[in-house]
Amino acid sequence: MILLSDPRVAAVPSRDNGEAMVDLREVPEIRLDGRYADPDGWYARIREAVLDKLLRAQAMLPDGMRLLITEAYRPPALQRKYFEGYKDKLRAANPGWDEALLHVEASKFVSPPEVAPHGTGGTVDLTLCTPDGVELDMGTAVDASPVDSRNRCFTASPDVIGEARRNRDALSKVLLGVGMVNYPTEWWHWSYGDRYWALSLNATHTRYGPVEL
Repeated sequence: MILLSDPRVAAVPSRDNGEAMVDLREVPEIRLDGRYADPDGWYARIREAVLDKLLRAQAMLPDGMRLLITEAYRPPALQRKYFEGYKDKLRAANPGWDEALLHVEASKFVSPPEVAPHGTGGTVDLTLCTPDGVELDMGTAVDASPVDSRNRCFTASPDVIGEARRNRDALSKVLLGVGMVNYPTEWWHWSYGDRYWALSLNATHTRYGPVEL
């Protein structure tokens, strides 16, 4: 399992193709959840090609399933706040951990700011729901931490079985099918064009770099 703290991720050359961002609030085919809504609507911004992939993936889902987006773009400053806040939580719970271990363990749940996928506009957190918007069983809630979920948030967790496993597999099948990659400690986190995507697929460089909106 490659974590975002792995030096190989940061070593991927970062380039940006200049592709525009679109607002998911203006796309009726995509259901957008408001739990992470912000006044500026950052959470709803995503690159054009990623929106196309999401629409194609949704069309391949079994009947009765739809994608439900919880967060897309995340500003770098907010990413730093999340990462440092989670490190502080781990530090308080594990006073014997040094800074290097805290960095690695925190990266299982929040990306280090210097390689953060959400800041590129190519990454999305999402789950599955019914056509009426009722969330399906995925084994844990979106954004469940490894500590709180006892690692059941890991996409391939052997403790997730039955309907939840079938739902996770259905989500993975369609998103992998359109060329997106998953961060394996977070079943809900999928990306395209960022450093983690490039490393996973042996691309020579990213398609998207960090952007400030």
